[in-house]
Amino acid sequence: MDWILWIILPLAGLTLGWTIRWLYARFQLTASEQRAERIKQDAIKEAEAKKKEILLEAKEQVIREKNQQERETRERRAELQRYERRVVQKEEVIEKKTSQIEKIEQVLVDKEKNLQNREQAISLEEERYRSELERISGLTADEAKALIIQDLENEAKHDAQALINKIEQEANLAGEKKARDILVATIQRLATEVTGEVTVATVTLPNDEMKGRIIGREGRNIRTLETLTGVDIIIDDTPEAVVISCFDPVRREIAKVALERLIVDGRIHPARIEEIVTKVTKDISQKIFEEGEKVLFDLGIHNITQDAIRALGRLYFRSSYGQNVLYHSKEVAIIAGVLAAEIGANRELAKRGALFHDIGKGVESDSDLNHAEIGMDMARKMGEDPRIINAIGSHHNDMEPSCIESVLVQIADAISAARPGARRETLDNYIKRLENLESIAEGFTGVEKAFAIQAGRELRIIVNNEAVNDEQSRDLAKQIAKKIENDLRYPGRIKVTIIRETRVIEYAR
Repeated sequence: MDWILWIILPLAGLTLGWTIRWLYARFQLTASEQRAERIKQDAIKEAEAKKKEILLEAKEQVIREKNQQERETRERRAELQRYERRVVQKEEVIEKKTSQIEKIEQVLVDKEKNLQNREQAISLEEERYRSELERISGLTADEAKALIIQDLENEAKHDAQALINKIEQEANLAGEKKARDILVATIQRLATEVTGEVTVATVTLPNDEMKGRIIGREGRNIRTLETLTGVDIIIDDTPEAVVISCFDPVRREIAKVALERLIVDGRIHPARIEEIVTKVTKDISQKIFEEGEKVLFDLGIHNITQDAIRALGRLYFRSSYGQNVLYHSKEVAIIAGVLAAEIGANRELAKRGALFHDIGKGVESDSDLNHAEIGMDMARKMGEDPRIINAIGSHHNDMEPSCIESVLVQIADAISAARPGARRETLDNYIKRLENLESIAEGFTGVEKAFAIQAGRELRIIVNNEAVNDEQSRDLAKQIAKKIENDLRYPGRIKVTIIRETRVIEYAR
């Protein structure tokens, strides 16, 4: 029986363990099924919630879109209403304008009828006047018309010829436009002093008694002064003045300064005269050197010998047709430098050649060479560039220019010498031309004042507004222009301007 128990007990334990394990598994299965059911229920609830949320959002989106469409519809409806109002307003305006145009058309039709009637009346009057004029003048309408046409034809031919001449002149000058522009720019930028020189100098005396002291006993004082300075001292009836005459400007200056110092000093006798003349000669020599250095400094030119500086300084006391030669040389140098800069030539070379072009006039020489040849010799001794030597020698066409700088020196020399006011002869002709222009204009009836301006290139005429009307002003301008063309010879054109004005002045008291 024991062995049966040993068999039954393990089997019972196994059965019990298996049963317990099965029950536990069953319990676990049941719990898993319950959890799965809960998860399923939760998922279903969550899905329902999501569904509701999505539906709600969709409804809200639909509502928003619907509101947007309604708002846009309202805006479009309002815009259409505005358009409708505008169209209505425009239609009203068009209707008003149409009615106005119809009224204007009716007025124009009436005016046209009136004009036609007046035109017929004027035609009759014109025919009557033409018949009367033919009877008075003894000419038929065709003959009078032929005379008028012939006169107009002659005037038109004259104007056409003047226009042709103007066009030809402008065509000839068109090729030189660049050169003229450069020259104008150069002249506008030029600013140098102009002085007039003469061959006599006047010394003012404190009183006429000083004339006797200058002459001295038996004329010894005046003879000493004339011998030491090489001038002629003229003492005449001119009150309180003594005239010093000499073609050498340096000697004339020495005599003038020496005489002025003697008059101030009061001691006038041969020994004092000799002492003063010696001192003044040294001072003038120093002034000559200083003037030469001053010009070189102003122009920025260097490396010049002492003799050349003194030769330039002596030009300060030389004149050509009343134009100071040193100032003329400086002016020519400035012009040549500007021209060279404008066209791309050697500016320094042009300035140097222009400054030295008249240096031969300042060299003390007894040779029979002209000043250009003397200047060339001096430039060779100074070791100057061959182009500068050529510029000096060719500035009066004594030889052919070998470079553009030489040509620029010629042009600058001509500009400086020929501009109005530079030289006495040119100035006299210039003033005479202006006076002739003004006198021609003032010779016409109704002209009150005439002014020649812009170096004679324009004539401005002030007329009496009561004696000359606007139409007469045009005829007067043509008559004056023709008178100038017939009586004067001039380069270029002269602009005639008639000025007519009414001026009323009242005072508030």
